[in-house]
Amino acid sequence: MLLLQADPTGMSSPLGQLVIAGTLLAVIVLAIRFLWQNRR
Repeated sequence: MLLLQADPTGMSSPLGQLVIAGTLLAVIVLAIRFLWQNRR
């Protein structure tokens, strides 16, 4: 998380971390669903 501490755009704030966490979670969920559909 060193990048977040050195980020000049304000992403080190709690709101920024929440946005990053939500984005990562959405990407992971979409990736899993995409791969799951391709497996069948």
